[in-house]
Amino acid sequence: MTEPTRTDATAADTTATDAANAGVIVTERAARRIGEILQSDPGAMLRVSVEGGGCSGFQYRFDVDRAKTDDDVTIARDGVTVLIDSVSLQFLAGSQIDFVDDLIGASFKINNPQAKTSCGCGTSFSL
Repeated sequence: MTEPTRTDATAADTTATDAANAGVIVTERAARRIGEILQSDPGAMLRVSVEGGGCSGFQYRFDVDRAKTDDDVTIARDGVTVLIDSVSLQFLAGSQIDFVDDLIGASFKINNPQAKTSCGCGTSFSL
């Protein structure tokens, strides 16, 4: 498996090194699926964020975005870009963003070592 490359757009942005230091990894399967989803929208990126809510206190959110903000960390892998804002990065430190396709369905899955509990569907968690 190839190690993902990380890039940042400007010196004013949160650097990709922050993502590397936080240990956020996008797997090959996730990058491939992101590419499939975004192939019809050149320049689009996947935004991963954490917000309050869900059955466990926090929930992951996945959105398609065309703009990068000043506090975004950029993770690039296999031709796709994932954006994470600096606040969400704190909750995602050490996480692996994966894509799973099993008997109960196909979805992105975040393996978050900081999560003390999570719901059955895997989209919400508590710290």
